[in-house]
Amino acid sequence: MSFLVIDIGNTRLKWATYSAPDPQATLLRHGAVFLETIDDLSEREWQGLSAPTGVLGCAVAGDNVRRRVEDQLEIWDLEPHWVASEASAGGVSNGYDHPVRLGSDRWVAMVGARHRLLMRGERCPALVVMVGTAVTVDALDADGHFLGGLILPGFGLMLKALEMGTAGLKVPTGELCHFPTNTSDALMSGGAWAIAGAIDRMYAHVQTRCGQAPALFMSGGAAVKLAPMTGLPFEMVDTLIFEGLLKLASERQYVFKPSMN
Repeated sequence: MSFLVIDIGNTRLKWATYSAPDPQATLLRHGAVFLETIDDLSEREWQGLSAPTGVLGCAVAGDNVRRRVEDQLEIWDLEPHWVASEASAGGVSNGYDHPVRLGSDRWVAMVGARHRLLMRGERCPALVVMVGTAVTVDALDADGHFLGGLILPGFGLMLKALEMGTAGLKVPTGELCHFPTNTSDALMSGGAWAIAGAIDRMYAHVQTRCGQAPALFMSGGAAVKLAPMTGLPFEMVDTLIFEGLLKLASERQYVFKPSMN
């Protein structure tokens, strides 16, 4: 028996199978592919996997990409469920002006972070940072209310914007450093410090608003590069969205069809 969770981002699709639709379940298998290759999932990444009992995912890449993934799931005759942001679920209440317009990946990641804190018996605010094609910095108070968040371009988008808008800046990727002395390092460090500065400011805002320092969770492909630059205590959790999906699956009691294969 296994349960499949899927996170379709702007650049990559990440997936994992767990022993049950529950946040305490055991991770069995996982992987990631670029969106350009998702039409081969059933023949490559998922080849030989035991048929899951159900599928729950979040998708921000658009309906066309989501339908292509659904086509790949036909190998198990399974109909997936896709999470949409809502007013309240998984211990989180949504403070967005229009709750359904909040990105489902941001919503699910906050559910995952909130669940982690509750399971540890910690009653404190949280700051959830995801570093991918875009960077999001989302704040929860100690009661699980989503206060609001930031959206910034990720490293790649920042560099691409500079290359497109400034003559002579198409240079190799540089290194992160405090005092760059070449253009490559200056570009990479400038982007990184800009993102780190946004995280630092939001951390301070949450601490002022809540009267307590937030627990800082970081996730995403480039998070490992950025996290040390903040100078703040942080917890790196690569599976944050998966954990949020599992929490919602266990809470909402989605109806999953047994596989016919």
